[in-house]
Amino acid sequence: MPKRFSTARGREFGDGLRAAIAATGMTSRAVAELVGWNEAKLSDLVNGKGGATELELALLLGTCRTPPKERDHLLSLFNEANLKGWWQEHGACTPIRPRTLIEHERTAKKLISWQVSLVHGLIQLPEYARAVIAAGANVPEDEIEERVHARTERQMVLRKGLKCVFYIHESVLLSPIGGHEAMEAQLEHLLKMAARSYIEIRIVPLSAGAHAGLAGAFDMLTFDKYEPVVFLESENSSLIIETPYAVKSYERVVEALDEIALDAEQSKELIKQLLT
Repeated sequence: MPKRFSTARGREFGDGLRAAIAATGMTSRAVAELVGWNEAKLSDLVNGKGGATELELALLLGTCRTPPKERDHLLSLFNEANLKGWWQEHGACTPIRPRTLIEHERTAKKLISWQVSLVHGLIQLPEYARAVIAAGANVPEDEIEERVHARTERQMVLRKGLKCVFYIHESVLLSPIGGHEAMEAQLEHLLKMAARSYIEIRIVPLSAGAHAGLAGAFDMLTFDKYEPVVFLESENSSLIIETPYAVKSYERVVEALDEIALDAEQSKELIKQLLT
Protein backbone atom coordinates (compact mmCIF):
# COMPACT_ATOMS: atom_id res chain seq x y z
CA MET A 1 0.00 0.00 0.00
CA PRO A 2 1.43 3.44 -0.88
CA LYS A 3 2.79 5.56 1.96
CA ARG A 4 0.27 8.13 3.15
CA PHE A 5 0.94 11.68 4.23
CA SER A 6 1.84 11.78 7.92
CA THR A 7 1.04 15.44 8.63
CA ALA A 8 -2.23 17.35 8.99
CA ARG A 9 -1.40 19.51 5.96
CA GLY A 10 -0.51 16.48 3.87
CA ARG A 11 -3.62 14.53 4.79
CA GLU A 12 -5.83 17.49 3.98
CA PHE A 13 -4.02 17.95 0.67
CA GLY A 14 -4.36 14.26 -0.21
CA ASP A 15 -8.04 14.13 0.73
CA GLY A 16 -8.74 17.32 -1.19
CA LEU A 17 -6.96 16.06 -4.29
CA ARG A 18 -8.86 12.76 -4.16
CA ALA A 19 -12.11 14.71 -3.95
CA ALA A 20 -11.12 16.90 -6.91
CA ILE A 21 -10.40 13.82 -9.02
CA ALA A 22 -13.61 12.09 -7.90
CA ALA A 23 -15.63 15.20 -8.83
CA THR A 24 -14.71 14.69 -12.48
CA GLY A 25 -16.68 11.45 -12.57
CA MET A 26 -13.71 9.80 -14.26
CA THR A 27 -11.31 7.13 -13.10
CA SER A 28 -7.85 8.08 -11.87
CA ARG A 29 -6.40 6.47 -15.01
CA ALA A 30 -8.59 8.60 -17.29
CA VAL A 31 -7.62 11.80 -15.42
CA ALA A 32 -3.94 10.88 -15.58
CA GLU A 33 -4.17 10.28 -19.33
CA LEU A 34 -5.80 13.68 -19.85
CA VAL A 35 -2.78 15.43 -18.31
CA GLY A 36 -0.27 13.12 -19.98
CA TRP A 37 0.73 11.23 -16.83
CA ASN A 38 0.77 7.57 -16.02
CA GLU A 39 -1.58 6.47 -13.25
CA ALA A 40 1.31 5.70 -10.88
CA LYS A 41 2.43 9.33 -10.91
CA LEU A 42 -1.05 10.51 -9.96
CA SER A 43 -1.21 7.89 -7.21
CA ASP A 44 2.15 9.02 -5.83
CA LEU A 45 0.99 12.63 -5.68
CA VAL A 46 -2.27 11.77 -3.92
CA ASN A 47 -0.54 9.51 -1.41
CA GLY A 48 2.32 11.77 -0.40
CA LYS A 49 5.21 10.31 -2.39
CA GLY A 50 5.81 13.44 -4.47
CA GLY A 51 6.76 13.18 -8.10
CA ALA A 52 5.07 16.34 -9.40
CA THR A 53 5.84 20.05 -9.50
CA GLU A 54 3.55 22.88 -8.43
CA LEU A 55 2.99 23.74 -12.11
CA GLU A 56 2.00 20.14 -12.87
CA LEU A 57 -0.42 20.19 -9.94
CA ALA A 58 -1.97 23.41 -11.26
CA LEU A 59 -2.41 21.74 -14.66
CA LEU A 60 -4.04 18.73 -13.01
CA LEU A 61 -6.47 20.89 -11.02
CA GLY A 62 -7.32 22.85 -14.14
CA THR A 63 -8.06 19.64 -15.99
CA CYS A 64 -10.31 18.56 -13.12
CA ARG A 65 -12.06 21.95 -13.30
CA THR A 66 -11.50 22.38 -9.59
CA PRO A 67 -13.30 25.51 -8.28
CA PRO A 68 -10.88 28.44 -7.83
CA LYS A 69 -11.18 28.58 -4.03
CA GLU A 70 -10.41 24.88 -3.64
CA ARG A 71 -7.67 25.05 -6.29
CA ASP A 72 -5.92 27.87 -4.41
CA HIS A 73 -6.30 26.00 -1.12
CA LEU A 74 -4.67 22.84 -2.49
CA LEU A 75 -1.86 24.78 -4.13
CA SER A 76 -1.19 26.57 -0.84
CA LEU A 77 -0.90 23.21 0.95
CA PHE A 78 1.27 21.55 -1.68
CA ASN A 79 4.68 23.00 -0.82
CA GLU A 80 4.22 22.57 2.94
CA ALA A 81 2.45 19.21 2.92
CA ASN A 82 5.18 17.49 4.95
CA LEU A 83 5.71 20.19 7.57
CA LYS A 84 4.59 19.31 11.09
CA GLY A 85 2.58 21.82 13.11
CA TRP A 86 0.06 24.14 11.56
CA TRP A 87 -1.32 27.46 12.68
CA GLN A 88 -4.47 28.36 10.74
CA GLU A 89 -5.70 31.94 10.81
CA HIS A 90 -9.40 32.08 9.96
CA GLY A 91 -10.26 35.76 9.72
CA ALA A 92 -13.01 37.25 11.89
CA CYS A 93 -14.06 33.88 13.34
CA THR A 94 -13.66 30.15 12.83
CA PRO A 95 -15.20 28.64 9.67
CA ILE A 96 -18.73 27.29 9.84
CA ARG A 97 -17.34 23.86 8.98
CA PRO A 98 -13.70 23.70 10.16
CA ARG A 99 -12.43 21.37 7.46
CA THR A 100 -9.19 20.20 9.03
CA LEU A 101 -10.75 19.42 12.39
CA ILE A 102 -13.73 17.60 10.86
CA GLU A 103 -11.49 15.42 8.70
CA HIS A 104 -9.34 14.49 11.67
CA GLU A 105 -12.34 13.66 13.84
CA ARG A 106 -13.67 11.50 11.00
CA THR A 107 -10.48 9.43 10.73
CA ALA A 108 -9.49 9.31 14.42
CA LYS A 109 -9.82 6.21 16.56
CA LYS A 110 -9.89 8.13 19.86
CA LEU A 111 -10.58 11.66 21.08
CA ILE A 112 -9.44 12.90 24.47
CA SER A 113 -10.78 16.35 25.28
CA TRP A 114 -10.33 18.81 28.13
CA GLN A 115 -12.88 21.60 28.43
CA VAL A 116 -12.65 24.46 30.91
CA SER A 117 -15.64 26.63 30.02
CA LEU A 118 -17.97 24.70 27.68
CA VAL A 119 -19.41 21.29 26.96
CA HIS A 120 -17.54 19.88 23.97
CA GLY A 121 -19.19 20.56 20.59
CA LEU A 122 -19.59 16.84 19.85
CA ILE A 123 -21.90 16.40 22.86
CA GLN A 124 -23.76 19.72 22.75
CA LEU A 125 -27.51 19.82 22.21
CA PRO A 126 -28.70 22.27 19.51
CA GLU A 127 -30.19 24.63 22.12
CA TYR A 128 -26.91 24.74 24.02
CA ALA A 129 -24.90 25.18 20.82
CA ARG A 130 -27.22 27.96 19.67
CA ALA A 131 -26.71 29.90 22.90
CA VAL A 132 -22.94 29.51 22.69
CA ILE A 133 -22.75 30.54 19.04
CA ALA A 134 -25.18 33.45 19.39
CA ALA A 135 -23.09 34.85 22.26
CA GLY A 136 -20.02 35.06 20.04
CA ALA A 137 -18.86 38.60 19.40
CA ASN A 138 -17.84 37.92 15.80
CA VAL A 139 -20.49 35.52 14.51
CA PRO A 140 -22.89 37.15 12.00
CA GLU A 141 -26.49 36.74 13.06
CA ASP A 142 -27.46 35.22 9.72
CA GLU A 143 -24.89 32.42 10.24
CA ILE A 144 -26.11 31.23 13.62
CA GLU A 145 -28.52 28.54 12.45
CA GLU A 146 -26.13 27.26 9.81
CA ARG A 147 -23.41 26.98 12.43
CA VAL A 148 -25.74 25.12 14.80
CA HIS A 149 -26.62 22.70 11.99
CA ALA A 150 -22.95 22.23 11.08
CA ARG A 151 -22.05 21.46 14.70
CA THR A 152 -24.84 18.89 14.87
CA GLU A 153 -23.58 17.32 11.63
CA ARG A 154 -20.14 16.86 13.18
CA GLN A 155 -21.68 14.67 15.86
CA MET A 156 -22.21 11.94 13.27
CA VAL A 157 -18.70 10.70 14.13
CA LEU A 158 -20.07 9.49 17.47
CA ARG A 159 -22.50 7.16 15.73
CA LYS A 160 -19.53 5.49 14.09
CA GLY A 161 -18.15 4.59 17.48
CA LEU A 162 -15.33 7.12 17.90
CA LYS A 163 -13.91 6.38 21.34
CA CYS A 164 -14.12 9.56 23.42
CA VAL A 165 -12.98 10.67 26.85
CA PHE A 166 -14.33 14.09 27.80
CA TYR A 167 -12.69 15.77 30.79
CA ILE A 168 -14.94 18.63 31.89
CA HIS A 169 -14.49 21.10 34.73
CA GLU A 170 -17.39 21.12 37.18
CA SER A 171 -17.93 24.85 36.62
CA VAL A 172 -19.07 24.02 33.06
CA LEU A 173 -22.03 22.13 34.53
CA LEU A 174 -22.99 25.06 36.73
CA SER A 175 -23.12 27.71 34.01
CA PRO A 176 -26.77 28.13 32.83
CA ILE A 177 -25.96 28.47 29.14
CA GLY A 178 -29.16 28.93 27.17
CA GLY A 179 -31.20 29.29 30.38
CA HIS A 180 -32.24 26.85 33.09
CA GLU A 181 -34.31 24.52 30.89
CA ALA A 182 -31.70 24.31 28.13
CA MET A 183 -28.95 23.58 30.66
CA GLU A 184 -31.06 20.94 32.38
CA ALA A 185 -31.65 19.26 29.01
CA GLN A 186 -27.91 19.45 28.32
CA LEU A 187 -27.07 17.73 31.61
CA GLU A 188 -29.58 14.97 30.83
CA HIS A 189 -27.95 14.62 27.42
CA LEU A 190 -24.54 14.19 29.05
CA LEU A 191 -25.94 11.28 31.06
CA LYS A 192 -27.30 9.69 27.89
CA MET A 193 -23.95 10.13 26.17
CA ALA A 194 -22.07 8.70 29.15
CA ALA A 195 -24.23 5.56 28.93
CA ARG A 196 -22.65 4.70 25.58
CA SER A 197 -19.83 2.18 25.81
CA TYR A 198 -17.46 4.30 23.75
CA ILE A 199 -18.02 7.61 25.57
CA GLU A 200 -16.56 8.42 28.97
CA ILE A 201 -17.24 11.68 30.81
CA ARG A 202 -14.91 12.65 33.64
CA ILE A 203 -15.63 15.68 35.80
CA VAL A 204 -12.79 17.65 37.40
CA PRO A 205 -14.38 18.91 40.64
CA LEU A 206 -14.19 22.48 41.88
CA SER A 207 -12.54 21.12 45.01
CA ALA A 208 -9.47 20.17 42.94
CA GLY A 209 -8.31 23.79 43.08
CA ALA A 210 -5.24 24.48 40.97
CA HIS A 211 -4.55 21.74 38.45
CA ALA A 212 -2.60 20.88 35.29
CA GLY A 213 -5.40 21.91 32.93
CA LEU A 214 -5.46 25.59 33.84
CA ALA A 215 -3.58 26.55 30.67
CA GLY A 216 -6.70 25.92 28.58
CA ALA A 217 -8.87 23.55 26.59
CA PHE A 218 -7.57 21.15 23.95
CA ASP A 219 -8.46 18.07 21.93
CA MET A 220 -6.05 15.18 21.43
CA LEU A 221 -6.76 12.81 18.55
CA THR A 222 -5.11 9.44 18.00
CA PHE A 223 -5.19 7.35 14.83
CA ASP A 224 -4.48 3.84 13.61
CA LYS A 225 -1.90 4.87 11.02
CA TYR A 226 -0.74 8.33 12.07
CA GLU A 227 0.91 9.94 15.05
CA PRO A 228 -1.41 11.74 17.52
CA VAL A 229 -2.19 15.43 17.12
CA VAL A 230 -3.48 18.15 19.44
CA PHE A 231 -5.95 20.85 18.39
CA LEU A 232 -6.14 24.23 20.08
CA GLU A 233 -8.83 26.73 19.07
CA SER A 234 -9.16 30.46 19.71
CA GLU A 235 -11.53 33.17 18.48
CA ASN A 236 -10.20 33.35 14.93
CA SER A 237 -7.41 30.79 14.61
CA SER A 238 -6.50 27.22 15.40
CA LEU A 239 -3.24 25.43 16.07
CA ILE A 240 -2.50 21.82 15.17
CA ILE A 241 0.36 20.41 17.22
CA GLU A 242 2.12 17.40 15.70
CA THR A 243 5.72 17.32 16.94
CA PRO A 244 6.17 14.37 19.33
CA TYR A 245 7.71 16.31 22.23
CA ALA A 246 4.91 18.89 22.14
CA VAL A 247 2.17 16.24 21.96
CA LYS A 248 3.86 14.45 24.86
CA SER A 249 3.43 17.54 27.03
CA TYR A 250 -0.34 17.34 26.51
CA GLU A 251 -0.28 13.64 27.28
CA ARG A 252 1.22 14.57 30.65
CA VAL A 253 -1.65 17.04 31.20
CA VAL A 254 -4.14 14.25 30.47
CA GLU A 255 -2.35 11.97 32.94
CA ALA A 256 -2.56 14.69 35.59
CA LEU A 257 -6.26 15.29 34.90
CA ASP A 258 -6.90 11.56 35.12
CA GLU A 259 -5.52 11.57 38.66
CA ILE A 260 -7.79 14.34 39.97
CA ALA A 261 -10.97 13.81 37.93
CA LEU A 262 -13.91 11.88 39.30
CA ASP A 263 -14.20 8.45 37.74
CA ALA A 264 -16.96 7.77 35.19
CA GLU A 265 -19.53 6.58 37.74
CA GLN A 266 -18.79 9.39 40.18
CA SER A 267 -19.11 11.87 37.34
CA LYS A 268 -22.54 10.53 36.42
CA GLU A 269 -23.63 10.81 40.05
CA LEU A 270 -22.52 14.44 40.21
CA ILE A 271 -24.51 15.26 37.07
CA LYS A 272 -27.56 13.53 38.53
CA GLN A 273 -27.21 15.56 41.73
CA LEU A 274 -27.24 18.78 39.71
CA LEU A 275 -30.50 17.67 38.09
CA THR A 276 -32.32 17.16 41.38
